[in-house]
Amino acid sequence: MADRHFDLIIIGTGSGNSLITPELADQDIAILERGTFGGTCLNVGCIPTKMYAYPADVITSAQHLDRLGASFPCDPQVRWREIRDRIFAGRIDQIAAGGEQYRRQDPHITVFDGSARFVGPKEIDTGTGATITADQIVVAAGSRVSMLDVDGLREAAPALGVHTSDTVMRMEELPRRLTIVGGGFVAAEFAHIFDAFGVEVTWLQRSGSLLRKEDDLISGRFTELAAERYDLRLGTQISAAERRDGAWHLTTTGPSGSGEVVADAVLVATGRVPNADQLGLAEVGYRMDGPRLWVDEQQRTSVEGVWALGDISSHWQLKHVANHEARVVAHNLAHPDDLRSSDHRYVPAAVFTHPQIASVGLTERELQAAGRDYVVKVQDYGATAYGWAMEDQVGVVKLLADPETRLLLGAHLMGYQASNLIQPLIQAMSLGTTVPEMARGQYWIHPAIMEVVENALLGLEL
Repeated sequence: MADRHFDLIIIGTGSGNSLITPELADQDIAILERGTFGGTCLNVGCIPTKMYAYPADVITSAQHLDRLGASFPCDPQVRWREIRDRIFAGRIDQIAAGGEQYRRQDPHITVFDGSARFVGPKEIDTGTGATITADQIVVAAGSRVSMLDVDGLREAAPALGVHTSDTVMRMEELPRRLTIVGGGFVAAEFAHIFDAFGVEVTWLQRSGSLLRKEDDLISGRFTELAAERYDLRLGTQISAAERRDGAWHLTTTGPSGSGEVVADAVLVATGRVPNADQLGLAEVGYRMDGPRLWVDEQQRTSVEGVWALGDISSHWQLKHVANHEARVVAHNLAHPDDLRSSDHRYVPAAVFTHPQIASVGLTERELQAAGRDYVVKVQDYGATAYGWAMEDQVGVVKLLADPETRLLLGAHLMGYQASNLIQPLIQAMSLGTTVPEMARGQYWIHPAIMEVVENALLGLEL
C-alpha cells in the first residue's frame, strides 16, 4: 500500500516544472527530481552552451576580419574560468537553486529527491523510502547522454578527462588537445566553442558527413567547412582507449586503416537516450514507442490519467517542443473536457555552431523519397547587399515549396544569424501563408541581411 496519495505527481523539473499553473496551484502536488532542478536545458544544455557559443562567435568573427581590411594584432586571450563562472556561478546555478527553493517552500508541494520507479501503473517508488500514488501523473523525466561501448569510455570520468555535455562545460582548465566523438549538433557546437578558445580539436565521425539529419546541401557544405577548420576524420570509429602519461591514446579505424589519436580530454557527443527504461514503465504495462514512452496527440500515455512530455516521449529532443507539450498538458490537466493536441507539424531546430544552421520542415531528400512535387531555390548570402558588407562566402538559404499550393515545404539555412532569419519562414508555414503572399505582402528592410530570405522566396518559380 502506498504511503501517500496526491492529486498530481510530476516526475522531472525541466519543462515539467512549468506545469503548475494558477489553475492547479491549490492541488496537493508531488515533484520528483533526482538531479538538479531545471532539467537538461538550463543546467547542461541549451542555455549554458549558448552562453559559451556567443564569445566563441565573437572570436571567430574577429578572425575573419582580414577580408574586410582589418585585423587584431594578437590572438585572443581566453580566461576559461572567468567565462565558466560567469555562466554557472553567476547565472545558471542561482536559477536552479532558486527554482528548487521556490517549490520546496510551497505548502501545496512535496519534493522527493530520489530516483523514481513505477511499481504499478499509477504507483511510484520515490527512491526515498516512500511509495506514492496520484489521480494524475506527468512523466517529464527527460533523457541522458549515451556513451561508447569501449573500455574507458563507457561512462563519464571528468577527473580522467572523459566528458559528456553534462560535464565538459565545468572543467577546471582548458585542455590543449580535445577529441570530440559524434557528428550531431552537440559535437558541432562544442567543436566551434573549443576551437575558438584555442584548443586543438580532433573530430571523429563514424559516417561520411556531419549533421546528417539536415538537408544534404547544408550537411555537405558544413562538412566541407569543418574539414577546413578542424582535424576532421570521417568514417572513423574508436576501437580502443588507453590513458597513459596523462593523456588518452585512442586507437581508431577508418578509411585508411588503423590509427591513433592522442588527446588530453575526450568529449563523447554521440546522442541522448530517453530515460523511460530507468522508470520501469514497460514492466508495469505502459505502451512504448521504441526507447520512448508512447503518447497520443493530447500527450496521454496508454494508462488513463498519466501524461508525458519532452525527451522521454518526443522524437524531437528540443526544449521548445517540450515547452509546447507542457502547455498542452497543463491545459489538459485543468480542462479534462476540453483537451488540446500538440502541434508538431512544423518543428524548427537550430545548431549554434559556426556558421549557424537552422531548419524547419522537409528536406529535399525526404521529398524525393515521398515522391512529392516541389520547386527549390538556393540563395547565397553573398548575393545581397549586407552579404557584400560581410564579404560572406558561406551563408546560404534553401527553400522548398509545393508548386500547386504555393506553400513552403521546408527551409534550410546556414550562415550568420540563421536561427533568427528562419523565424518568418516558420511563421509562414504555421499560418498557411503562401510564398507569393509572404514575398510581396510586406516590406523587407533594405539592406538588412533578411533580404536573403526575401530573395529566396522571390526566386521560387511558382
